[in-house]
Amino acid sequence: MLEARTRLTWALVLVVGFLTVCPVVMLALGSLSEGLTAFGRFTTAKYVAAYTDPAFFGVMVNTVIFVLGSSVLATVLALFLAYLNTRTDIPFKFLFGVLSIIPMMIPHLLFSVSWALLLNPSNGMINTVLKNALGLAGAPFNIYTLEGMILVEALLDLPIAYLIIAPAMASFDVALEESSRVCGASAWRTLVRVTLPILRPAILAAFILGLVRSLASFAVPQVLGMPGRVNVLATYLYEMISLGFSTDYGKAAAVGMSVLATSVTLIYIYRAFTSESERFVTIAGRGYRPTMIELGRARIPLFGVVAVLSLAMIVLPVAVLLYTSFIPYSMVPGARAFSMMSLKHWQAVLNDPLSMLALKNSVFLAVAGATLGVFLSVFVGYAIVKVKSRASGILESLSFLSFSFPGIVIGVGFMWFFVQTPLYATIWALLVGYIATYLPYGVRPMASAFVQIHSHLEESSLVCGASHLTTMRRIIVPLLVPGIVAAWILMASMFLRELTLSVVLSRPGTEVLAIQILKFADDGLWGKLSALGIIMILISTALVVLATLAGRRYARGMAVAD
Repeated sequence: MLEARTRLTWALVLVVGFLTVCPVVMLALGSLSEGLTAFGRFTTAKYVAAYTDPAFFGVMVNTVIFVLGSSVLATVLALFLAYLNTRTDIPFKFLFGVLSIIPMMIPHLLFSVSWALLLNPSNGMINTVLKNALGLAGAPFNIYTLEGMILVEALLDLPIAYLIIAPAMASFDVALEESSRVCGASAWRTLVRVTLPILRPAILAAFILGLVRSLASFAVPQVLGMPGRVNVLATYLYEMISLGFSTDYGKAAAVGMSVLATSVTLIYIYRAFTSESERFVTIAGRGYRPTMIELGRARIPLFGVVAVLSLAMIVLPVAVLLYTSFIPYSMVPGARAFSMMSLKHWQAVLNDPLSMLALKNSVFLAVAGATLGVFLSVFVGYAIVKVKSRASGILESLSFLSFSFPGIVIGVGFMWFFVQTPLYATIWALLVGYIATYLPYGVRPMASAFVQIHSHLEESSLVCGASHLTTMRRIIVPLLVPGIVAAWILMASMFLRELTLSVVLSRPGTEVLAIQILKFADDGLWGKLSALGIIMILISTALVVLATLAGRRYARGMAVAD
């Protein structure tokens, strides 16, 4: 049995290693090659051209400001919300659950577009209302700025930061703070000397993960940065490979190598902080009592702040898309706008062959890709948790590596690989790229599920004469259903809305929904964009519901059969 597990683990190391290491190797080789048609003719000219480009310094400055600004803002907001939710008597705490889950289901591209519709300086709805109400000559807000990009990216990263900080805040023993105050420390000194140091791993982990996510972000810089001529590394790379008459994949690979190295380094720093969290445990089996802080008169104002954040993150993005999909052109809501509503944009989208092809491709990639990804994740999760060996350690590192891959950067690496194979310019190239990039989203839930299953269950089944296949089918899989459903939903949602990898690998005939929506945005077709965006959100929601119902039905069926 041990030998079979070892063989399985090493086989998985080869498969996952191919998916994760191969594009990195091809990216490195591509950065040293003269071009796609001259692969293998090595030169350092691409690095020289990339890092001596006069525009590169300005792009780097914008990137640093954008990444640091959005990460700091997201972490501060998450810390503020986590404190209110876990430590105070603020009303309607269910809003925090909504804040932490629902925004993750709204594609970043659509979220960015919705804020462009609200705050663009020419005819943004909020700007138009304020201009008319206050008699202003110009728009008071301009979302096409670095500040606007930071705000929107921070709102997108806030849910992830909250999910990291809130559990640590909830398990913090407030007796430590009380002891500090009894000893004469002020509230501010207690916060700085006691609370924040103990929460440091969670805060730093949220901040570093925010750095990784904003560094890899493409939707916000593309939709909000490019119209305002604010370039960051993601859009700088996009311009190299998608705009103009002479795309330079070698130069893009040279820039991408530094982005990839930075992202991988940040991810391993993040893992170091999360793996050492036991050093900061403050709750033992005795003496812990969670204490709620009474806000008094501040309850309602603070709840108003949370309500405004909920409005900005959930209600406004979806509402503005739905509204825009029914009106002929951008206009402020009113009697005239409502009288002009029609299904014109919906009919145009549903009758558009390219939009329907993109819809078909995205659904196929979401369903087939998530299914294959979860199938692989089950075996990888099993090897990581149940097989304690050198190979399983290597497998865990490889499976986590792709979490640090910025989509547009690793897309360039896959481009260098696929162009040498028959997979180039096919839907299968996207399928392989998606699974490789988002494999951690399947492995993490499966590994967590396997941790909950004691090895005695498997061993008892084998001792009683059941085969490995029967044991897996009758014992392990039914217990894994919640983890399988969670992993499938995560991967399907990611595949359906994927943009950054698609802008590099997608070719005519393999367009996906995100690419088609991006084309509508570039052409200013906001009505069609909104209609197609709402369709994307509906399909994503339907996949989540169907997967959840299927998981529950399977679990009930297995319970009846047993």
